[in-house]
Amino acid sequence: MHPITFLDDGGTMARLDIDWLRVFVEIYRTQSVTRAAERLGIAQANASVALAKLRRHFGDPLFARTSRGMEPTPFAQQIEPDLSASLERLMRLAGAPRRFEAAASERLFRIGMTDISEIVVLPALVNRLRSVAPQVAVEAVRIGPDSPRHLESGEIDLAVGFMPDLEAGFYQQVLFQQDFVVLAARHHQALREAGIELTPLEARLLGFFARRPGATLTELAQHAGRDKGQLARLVQALRDRGLLLAEPDAHDGRVTRLSLSPQARALHDTVQRQRRREAEVAAAGLSAAERQTLLGLLARLRANLED
Repeated sequence: MHPITFLDDGGTMARLDIDWLRVFVEIYRTQSVTRAAERLGIAQANASVALAKLRRHFGDPLFARTSRGMEPTPFAQQIEPDLSASLERLMRLAGAPRRFEAAASERLFRIGMTDISEIVVLPALVNRLRSVAPQVAVEAVRIGPDSPRHLESGEIDLAVGFMPDLEAGFYQQVLFQQDFVVLAARHHQALREAGIELTPLEARLLGFFARRPGATLTELAQHAGRDKGQLARLVQALRDRGLLLAEPDAHDGRVTRLSLSPQARALHDTVQRQRRREAEVAAAGLSAAERQTLLGLLARLRANLED
């Protein structure tokens, strides 16, 4: 505890605690008492007590609970710049430790990740933490359109993955480059029947829009973790061949939504029927229970590969 003393406008001595101010600043940034407590490494009850004391001190609710979280009152918005700056100066004067001690930390880190980064990065990260920071916890959060706002507010601490819509103001660093590799028959029966030649990546893109009709190019890039420009060229090629349809969003004409054409939908359905027939052939000769188990495993494997 580091109590500090102020003089109010009437000259009355008023006492505040640095820890109360830290709670105020974290609630302001995260819009959540729970997340503020986690980031400060204290119990939620202690954060609530500090907020109650601040409310009594300032004679203002400071934060109101809404569907979007703890929204600051106009008074809180007014005092936040001065309180944040003062807290930073006071922490320096008090000699607050600035070095992160991994071995002793019990902090929870929220990391935004794509499905690819969860597969490639998360296992290695968890294994490393077990040896150097055994009490640190990690929570993986799926990267989405709101991720930049969550980074800005402190709801997530960092993000690992392809984020094409991330604007200036965020520190970014390339960790690695990765490409997709897809195994497919050179002359698949369904493709021969339809008279269409597709590369494995083109077939994967059509599968994505079959599962998510009306998705945007940005959503495709976030899902695939690939360069948005490269995907834009592939999407345009599929549109030129009449396999993808594009139409403006009903609420925002600047957004283009993509879906399969009737020809592409028929092709996709043919491929799915062929896969089911192949699975049934593979299950021939097994008992009914064994067949159900095998078909279930194949269905889950196919869904994971398509995702």
